[in-house]
Amino acid sequence: MNIVVIPAYNESSKIFHLVQSVKALSYEVVVIDDGSNDATLIEAQRAGAVVLRHFVNRGYGAALETGNQWALRHSYDVIVHFDGDGQHNAEEIKDMIAPIQEGVADVVIGSRFLSNHETLPIIRKVLIKFAVLFTWIFSSIKLTDAHNGFRAFSRGALAVIQCRQDGMSYASEVIDQIAEHKLRIKEVPVTIQYTDYSKAKGESNIKKMLVGLKFLWGKVIK
Repeated sequence: MNIVVIPAYNESSKIFHLVQSVKALSYEVVVIDDGSNDATLIEAQRAGAVVLRHFVNRGYGAALETGNQWALRHSYDVIVHFDGDGQHNAEEIKDMIAPIQEGVADVVIGSRFLSNHETLPIIRKVLIKFAVLFTWIFSSIKLTDAHNGFRAFSRGALAVIQCRQDGMSYASEVIDQIAEHKLRIKEVPVTIQYTDYSKAKGESNIKKMLVGLKFLWGKVIK
């Protein structure tokens, strides 16, 4: 069985249609309502998702970990991370899980730079390329993309990954964990839909850079 884990914070205007688009492809869905103060929980339930709730906003990484642990307890074979702001394409989930089902990868990371439809703003593209370089230096994993929230894990891989970062640094920490446990990783092309809504929901480029630098500095002074 496969499960799609969707972290969501104040996504009431998007989550219903997002969950329905995933469930229409016969995937099970668990939404983690990360302390939203809108109708995210109600809309996700109305769409047919299992909903887990944080009573306070704990952060992106904490929401994913709650979903991960729930999926492991319920013995799902493949666990997919899928953003709650509508940037990802549900039709591409099958491409994410295929390498795991075929036994050639333990973890699959989506890459917007392997897609022919990459339309990333130039500033964000530069920052991501720096993040890719730092990931290679510190984790010895060479990727084409970094901080992409579209991921898939085998049950065995997710069981050994132990992330403690509650916020956006989770995206860097999970790559470290993949390297530490010598898991087989594969990138597949995905498309990212940049809308005014998703841009407004996302962190600023400067904040993203500071989050990444903070995590990397923590690795240096260990």
